Amino acid sequence: MKLSARNQIKGKIVEVTRGATTSHVRIDIGGPVVTASITNESVDELNLVAGKEAYAIIKASDVMVAVN
Repeated sequence: MKLSARNQIKGKIVEVTRGATTSHVRIDIGGPVVTASITNESVDELNLVAGKEAYAIIKASDVMVAVN
């Protein structure tokens, strides 16, 4: 797999919660958990299930940073 996105974080799926049209896929990336909201069709096509390794790929044109 080759992508132009530089923020590719490997992890393991810990939970897939299906809704009417979209699913929330939670990926443990070594402590923190990233949640992606994707279509149910994509979940089925990628065979996403708890325990499977996956990548959280973050592509954004803007990144904001904040502190208190």
